[in-house]
Amino acid sequence: MSFALSACASSPGKAPGTASVVPAPLTIDAMAGQTSALIDLLGLGRPAVLGWSMGGMIAQALAILHPAQVRRLVLCATYPGTGAAVPPSQAALQAGSDFPANQVKAYTAFMAAISEYSATHVASDAAKGGQRIAAADWEDGIDAAGHKISTISVPTLIADGTDDQLDPVANDHILARLIPRARLVFYPDAGHGFLFQDGTTFASLVDSFLTGHPSS
Repeated sequence: MSFALSACASSPGKAPGTASVVPAPLTIDAMAGQTSALIDLLGLGRPAVLGWSMGGMIAQALAILHPAQVRRLVLCATYPGTGAAVPPSQAALQAGSDFPANQVKAYTAFMAAISEYSATHVASDAAKGGQRIAAADWEDGIDAAGHKISTISVPTLIADGTDDQLDPVANDHILARLIPRARLVFYPDAGHGFLFQDGTTFASLVDSFLTGHPSS
């Protein structure tokens, strides 16, 4: 059983099997709590968890705060929460692209895929603003779980593109040093959206990792 995260909402203090909107201010630790409640609600037991970007922050917090609910962990293009994260440049933030400039085909395919989703799934400006603050607080070491990354004990795969401008690859190396026996994989000529650009090869790697078989 696998469970993927890109963004979630959470509510601390909820009983198992319940889920609700998280009261402000939103935090990564709180979103991990809501993810835990969702896993209970869906009866997933102990799934493998994949998190991309902010979802990777939530996945880390979930593995720390609710270790009995995570079998294996895949962290994609994400930040550590120790307060020592390396920030992107202002130019990279302003450009805001998940793909290198020479990967127009991959970018076009990605945009075509997400355009198929209904507009009713678009997050509100308030929700996106809360998520940005929560992610920034995680990077700054505000969340308690972010300082306990070295306690993650499940098999962990960390992956990113070598040209990730939104999340410098130095952060992947920090995570790999903090998490015992973590495996670190980079995709050349790929950025923050490497898992979409190199979807086929990445899916094969994840499948091999989740089944416990080595993969090149």
